[in-house]
Amino acid sequence: MAHDSIRLADRVSRRKFVVTTGTTGIAAIAGCSEISSSGNGTSEDTATESMSLSGEINITGSSTVFPLATAVAEQFQQMHSDVDISIQSTGSGGGFQNFFCPGESDINNASRPMKDSERENCSSNGITAHEITVATDALTVVINNENDWATEMTVDELAQIWGPEAGSGQTWADINSDWPDEEIERFGAAETSGTFDYFTEVINGEEGAHTQDYEPTENDRTIVQGVQGSQYAIGYFGFSYYYNNPDAVTAVAVDDGDGPVEPSLETASNGEYTPLARPLFTYPAMSALAENHIAEFCRYFVEQSANEDLVAGQVGYVPRTKEQMETALEDLNAAIEEANA
Repeated sequence: MAHDSIRLADRVSRRKFVVTTGTTGIAAIAGCSEISSSGNGTSEDTATESMSLSGEINITGSSTVFPLATAVAEQFQQMHSDVDISIQSTGSGGGFQNFFCPGESDINNASRPMKDSERENCSSNGITAHEITVATDALTVVINNENDWATEMTVDELAQIWGPEAGSGQTWADINSDWPDEEIERFGAAETSGTFDYFTEVINGEEGAHTQDYEPTENDRTIVQGVQGSQYAIGYFGFSYYYNNPDAVTAVAVDDGDGPVEPSLETASNGEYTPLARPLFTYPAMSALAENHIAEFCRYFVEQSANEDLVAGQVGYVPRTKEQMETALEDLNAAIEEANA
């Protein structure tokens, strides 16, 4: 499976796919951050910019965190052009298993918490991870723009479509007799993805309890293209791609028992969008934090996690509050001190 990959020193920007949506959605989370777009709002801005840093940083993991990590890395490289940052979208689990735990990457992004089995795998290779929460996502279910019957769906209906018993020949009418008697076409995250893990656990009730009758991918654009190609298709991915391409497909309002709620920055922030709102993470290796250029990048990532213009306005996730960011920065600084002891 091909992965999105960026070597930022070559100045290749993943944001080429972004369709600017102005300030739509930013007002919904006003007040959750005091960080400006011109800086990260901390006393370390000037110090960070004046440091002379060089070296390589290899980042793997979540396709959901990929656009946020890319945006942060691009800003960091504007200040530190001698730092060569490579980012691969491998999926959360794929990144842990194939790169991070074997010691092949310095940082792994994840759209769900690191598993105990992954920590054990890393530990067997002498790798210890430090967890950082960088944003909140509204995992989004999407349908074709010509689909006018399933714009609102219950968690149970989603479970019937995506559960392990769902298979070839299942129609929309099988889910709801008022819906068309046409076969459902599914496009979703690959099994190596944290989005796959999270979706199956909160929708189907068990991690990995997912139909095999679908087109799996780590590429959001592939899911969108699949859903665009059929009136009877359905898919799911992180909110960022939908936020930046709102006219490409239609987002489904999810009913978790209290009525249908559309995915948005506001509903993910205020807790209304259940059960698909979720935290997003990045995991630097403790050994990597002993290297100054990686430690400073991680500090910058934490600081930018409260940058509303970047996280919400540019990428399409809910930023951390200033207080949450400051607590995370304290924890990171303690980890860096431990790594250098």
